Amino acid sequence: MKTEPMAWFDLDAPIFAFSHCRDVVAAVCRAGGMGALGTTQCTAEQLEIELSWLDEHTGGRPYAVDLMFASNAPERFEGMTTPEDVEHLLPKEHRDFVERILDEHAVPKLSTEESEQLFRDYMATMTRTHAQAMARLEVVVRHPLARMIVSALGVPPDEVISEARSRDMKVAALVGHPKHVKHHRAAGVDLLIASGTESGGHVGEIASFVLTPQIAELADPIPVLHGGGVGRGRQIAAALALGAQGVWTGSIWLTTAEAETTPAVRDKIIRADSAGTMRSLDGTGKPARRLRSEWVEAWADPANPQPLPMPLQTMLVNEARVRMARYEPPGLLTYPAGQVVGMIDRERTVRDVMYDLLLEFGETMEQMRQIDAGVE
Repeated sequence: MKTEPMAWFDLDAPIFAFSHCRDVVAAVCRAGGMGALGTTQCTAEQLEIELSWLDEHTGGRPYAVDLMFASNAPERFEGMTTPEDVEHLLPKEHRDFVERILDEHAVPKLSTEESEQLFRDYMATMTRTHAQAMARLEVVVRHPLARMIVSALGVPPDEVISEARSRDMKVAALVGHPKHVKHHRAAGVDLLIASGTESGGHVGEIASFVLTPQIAELADPIPVLHGGGVGRGRQIAAALALGAQGVWTGSIWLTTAEAETTPAVRDKIIRADSAGTMRSLDGTGKPARRLRSEWVEAWADPANPQPLPMPLQTMLVNEARVRMARYEPPGLLTYPAGQVVGMIDRERTVRDVMYDLLLEFGETMEQMRQIDAGVE
């Protein structure tokens, strides 16, 4: 079997794997799929290091890079570098609320010097504005094994499409609602990823079983990947039946031996059932599915201050997230993850996950052929 996206990149498996961890991306590539590196946590300088490492560790196989082109992030944030620059944009009520949650869970404070430096670094490189995404794009196009750019949030800008075309790169985009397909078609994307609400990270409200066939029909002849809840090989077969030409996976890699997640986060994922995640605005100001925690639930409580729009929410909570990641208070522990966590019960290597996916996929396809042939 060779679907169109597989043929583009000479893949052995119709599996695309998103991860913030370069080790996962490289291992998936070596196993015959295509890894996609998430970059929202990287400065342009760090991204250069990550991609140079990938160039040496994918066995010569191509990989993708996931960028966030936040077209609605105001350019005025580009020149702000100190807490005083944005203090008037972050209501005191919200700042007090964040600190109150951390105090209730005895999360230690940072020193004044570290806090101020963290904020300066964040404002300089990580505010998810369009200019910063374009700076990362400049890094990506210097690496010939980076064969696909993925727009994680919204329609890729025209200059991104043009740059990719000039370098024979593919452009993909995540889509969570059928009404968005026409905009991606008009922009000229090569591949659409139907991202169902059960996915981890930024998601809409439509389940993938309903979403994928609609996207596939509206996008034709643009190929589509099925994203959301994929943790078994039989789901790959189902995705193809729904009109997709491959699957976009993410959460199943979080508990692999190669993943960036800490032991505490891995343990929480392994213990979670499929009701153990929820959509929340707490991280970026846009809906993203995360592991449930008192932090996430507090932001969903209408009695509390409501999250700010992107990119203000991330500015508000960036230091809090650093402190929570450093000290891992059990009640506040969270991480972007999808409902497939209920299907994860142990740590495995990337290679083992790929093998199990493909083995069950092959068995399922054979069962379907037997049914079609009327074999008992």
